[in-house]
Amino acid sequence: MKKLLLITFMLSFLQSFSQESATAFANFDKYAEQNAALAPAKANEDRVVFMGNSITEGWINARPSFFETNPYIDRGISGQTTSQMLLRFRRDVIDLSPKVVVFLAGINDIAENTGPIAIEDIYGNIISMVELAQANQIKPVICSVLPANNFPWRQSIKPAEKVIELNSLLKQYADNNYLVYVDYFTAMVNDQKGLSPELAHDGVHPTVKGYKIMEPLVKAGIQKALKK
Repeated sequence: MKKLLLITFMLSFLQSFSQESATAFANFDKYAEQNAALAPAKANEDRVVFMGNSITEGWINARPSFFETNPYIDRGISGQTTSQMLLRFRRDVIDLSPKVVVFLAGINDIAENTGPIAIEDIYGNIISMVELAQANQIKPVICSVLPANNFPWRQSIKPAEKVIELNSLLKQYADNNYLVYVDYFTAMVNDQKGLSPELAHDGVHPTVKGYKIMEPLVKAGIQKALKK
């Protein structure tokens, strides 16, 4: 029943766009060639897809060895919100047959990159992707949104408390459903409820030092998920 409801939701969402608009909105083309070239997952391969925004997309550029030495696939797209990720979730995650998917999403929704959206709806989009993953035997790892107290591209928005609110909802869901939750926030937050310059030059996108804090946390989360 739950799977049917999810499929109905996806179909109704897609119907609100023309095919061309939906393709552009979700940016299906971004990884189309890479996805087509990717070899099928081997039975003993602990393939992991990282789904996210520019923080995820920038990770492989800042720390390529993290992905090259692990069976990790980066599917982050700069600027994307959870609504966009939900649209491309089948192509960029389900169709790649990973054992685990790592979610790091929500900060661009708070920044209103695709317009205003309630925290509950950001949360709902992430949980919809979690449920789609589970329906396809993919184990989810839910990550906290990174601290942020300012957006260089949208300074009228004060995100700190919204980040805390969204993280609280995500952690509660993970705890209630016995899922893995990776808490980047606590490991990285400063006394201004944001990121210090050594961890993110612009207050949002991690530096190499920032990613080095994140890596052991998410690796531990992935290993925990694989054992579930």
